This record gives sequence, C-alpha cells and structure tokens, in this order.
Amino acid sequence: MRAVRYSGPRQPLTLEDVPRRDPAAGEVLVRVTAAGMCHTELHFLSGLLDLGVRPMTLGHEVVGRVEAVGPDVPGDRVGQRVIVYYYVGCGDCRHCRVGDEQLCPRLRAEYGFVSDGGYAEYVTVPARNAVPLPDEVSDVDAAPIGCGVTTAVHAARLAGLAAGEWAVVYGAGGVGFGLVQLARAQGARVVAVGRSPAKLALARELGAEAVVDASSEKVAERVREITAGAGADVVFECVGTAETMTQASAALGRRGRLVFIGYSTDSFTVHPIQLVVFEQKVLGSVGATLQDLHDAVDLVARGVVRTIVDRTLALSDFQGGIDAMSRGELVGKAVLVP
Repeated sequence: MRAVRYSGPRQPLTLEDVPRRDPAAGEVLVRVTAAGMCHTELHFLSGLLDLGVRPMTLGHEVVGRVEAVGPDVPGDRVGQRVIVYYYVGCGDCRHCRVGDEQLCPRLRAEYGFVSDGGYAEYVTVPARNAVPLPDEVSDVDAAPIGCGVTTAVHAARLAGLAAGEWAVVYGAGGVGFGLVQLARAQGARVVAVGRSPAKLALARELGAEAVVDASSEKVAERVREITAGAGADVVFECVGTAETMTQASAALGRRGRLVFIGYSTDSFTVHPIQLVVFEQKVLGSVGATLQDLHDAVDLVARGVVRTIVDRTLALSDFQGGIDAMSRGELVGKAVLVP
C-alpha cells in the first residue's frame, strides 16, 4: 500500500510503498477514505515534537471502512464506516482504568505519533478503536473530528466551563473553531482571538460574540474591555508562543482557568502572585478519551458542532497540505483522500 512516511526532524516526507498489516485477534483493517492534516505534523517536521520513532506513517485523524477483521471480531463489522481513536493504552494503569488512555505511561500504540497512522491507504487498529460513524456525517467532514473536535471536547471538559462565563479561544483554527461552538453551546460568552480576517469572520459565524485581531489590537486590553473589566473565566490557549501566552495570562480574570492546548519552542512564565491573589489555575489538555470521541461524533451528527474543511487533496498531494499549513493559509482543515 502507499503511505506518507516520516523519517525524522527536518527530513522531507516521502510517499512510499509499504507492507499492509493484516488484522490480528481483536483488530480490524480499515481502508482509509479521509485523513485530516493536523498542525502536529509541522511539529514533527521541525523537531519540536520528536518521539524517537522513525520511519513512521503520520496521520491521526482517520476515517474509513472496515475491510477485514481479525479473529474474535464479528464479521458484520466488515463494510462499516468508522473513525479511529488514536490511543491504545496498556489497560492496566490507574489512568486506563478510568478511561484516560491519553495519559497512559505505557501506551501500546498511538497512531500517527509512535505507530503507523492514517496518511496511507490502510491502517490496522483494535476493533474498539474503530468507532462507527452515522450516515449524517460524510467521510471528509468526519476526519477533523478525530483530533480537532475531540481535543476541543476534552479541553472544554477539563476547563469546567459554565453557562454565562466568558471563554476566550486564543487561536481561531482547527481546534479553536470547535471550542467556539462547544463553548457557545454550553451557554458561555465567547471571544475569539486570531490574526486572519477570514478565520475571525468564520469564528463569529460559528458563535463568537466578539473577535479580537491580534495583529492590530492589544489582546488582553480588548478582552477586559469586552468583559467590562472582569477578564476571562477561561482562556483556551491554542498557540503557545511567548506573545500569546503573555496576553492570555493577562486576560485571565479572578478564578480564571488558563488551558494550554497549543505549544511552541517558547516557555511560559507567570509570577505566582497573580495566581495566588486571583486564585487562578493553569492546566494542560492533551488529546482525548475514547468517550470524548464518541461524544464528538454525536455532537457533529446532531449539528451542535460543524467541522470546517478548507480543501481535500489526493494522498500524493500531501506536500501541498503541509505547505498550506506552514503558510497559515488554511481556514479549517486540509483532508487527504487516499
């Protein structure tokens, strides 16, 4: 089968012919029909994220159809449309026992991170990781659910967002668009921050009450103006640069929660007195649980959240998607269609 292979930081991705692995006991073989492209791939290529596994097939937002099943998997799963949950925990640690596989210290697999992922014609995964898709959601529209929407669902849950609270989504993009919709659906008042007029216009269309153009406005000052001086109850930080982290922290109100989702080479610095005096919290959010994926599929199927796809590309055109992400020109996701 054909697959897009990662060979290490600062090395070009290549389209290669690789062996297709047949499903073992408890597994299914999925013929990939759509694979979302994520900013994480840029972190792999730059070396910011280097998990030491190479060569490897990238891609963790994977949709397809079950082509074959291994022993102990019901035969009626063949032909089923599915979306892949990309974590496989050990099943025994305290995190796995409560469903938090994304925190497992002994992961058996993580597709597109340390295990061959979905930038390919086929991927083999445990049957439980192949979550059925409803007819209401097309393959292409479903692909961004796998990370873009699930990450938003998980971060919103950790933030404990309540109706009437002010939520700032710092970074109008793949995850940010999901957060805008989720926060609005939960009754929050949403401020979207970004630098692209097109992305900010879309964020407003998706439910943001106000938008802030970080290229021309002082973000923290504008957030405090919008919130009548109170500051934000929650800031979802989807960028993670020195500039955005400083502004995000300064925009936070009393008992505010700063939730990190994005990251860069920059480090975060805050004086403890700010956290102490205003009883603020700083936390990180990584990936999602299997239940988050089931919830995300349901939210999209019911129209509560709409995925945003900028363009579709053939698997052989993967570099065009990488380049578009690097230039910041995508309004939504690029989706590979093998």
